[in-house]
Amino acid sequence: MSSNIERFNAHPSQAISPSRGWRHWMVVSLLGAAVWMVHLGSAQAAGLADSKVCQALQAKYPQFKGKTLVDAINPHTPGYEALDPKDPNRYIGFDIDLAESLGSCLGFSLKYTPVAFAALLPTLQSGQADLVISDIYATKERAKAADFITYSKVFDGVLVAKGNPKKIDGINLSMCGTTAAENTGFVEVPLVQNLAEPCKAAGKPAPQLQLYDNNASCIQAVLAGRADTYINDVNTVDQAVKAYPDKLSKALAVTLPYHIGIGVSKSNTALRDAIVAALGEIQKSGMQLAMMKKWGLDQGAIEPPTIISDK
Repeated sequence: MSSNIERFNAHPSQAISPSRGWRHWMVVSLLGAAVWMVHLGSAQAAGLADSKVCQALQAKYPQFKGKTLVDAINPHTPGYEALDPKDPNRYIGFDIDLAESLGSCLGFSLKYTPVAFAALLPTLQSGQADLVISDIYATKERAKAADFITYSKVFDGVLVAKGNPKKIDGINLSMCGTTAAENTGFVEVPLVQNLAEPCKAAGKPAPQLQLYDNNASCIQAVLAGRADTYINDVNTVDQAVKAYPDKLSKALAVTLPYHIGIGVSKSNTALRDAIVAALGEIQKSGMQLAMMKKWGLDQGAIEPPTIISDK
């Protein structure tokens, strides 16, 4: 199945960030490391479509077979979803491979709609997308807007300037008086904001926040010295350090009490349940493990699909 792009016309600047060079470097590196697995992945996907489980799921959920579903993504996270540097009409990454595998199992094809991260769930709620597979953390607050099917644990990395001059060692009092660059709508934003009172009680200034619309801009803020840290998915942080080993460091990795999940409209329980079953088959076949290895993600983070909902 092809990965066609529907242009994000409302905010064209979202498609190309000011730090395109970093994204391009990382995507090329990841793509080169993954080339040897492409044919294996294609063979696995073909076998998946023919599996007894997937054939049974297509019979159970015929409403999705032959359809084109829309996946809302924020394509600024190399390893998860980004523009293919060899073909500007395609997206590549683990989340894209996962979406395509789900489509192979359930018999649907995909169209991708790129939006700002904060617009992912509103796009789903408005009916402009059928699902969201975009390295999004499933939280109780977000579960008010969508049902989630989890597939990975969450480990965050703390990105800092080389040598960690501000001695930041977590989302704690070490951040008092520092400036954090974060993505609008990310779960890390309230975690940083919640440090205001503890910092005040310790006689220290509260941390400041700079909000951006994508990972690359946050990383550029740290590189430029406008921000002292950026806290996000550990794979994103590790890739930034690999891109700028002389300028950036990872202070540490922290475990957050969340899961990475696939967002589905609360009104579409059939799609939610079909994805749970298909994801289980994908994991059982070893495809998710292979895809995470292909894109340099933590293979130990895989967890069985679980529904997170406010119902």
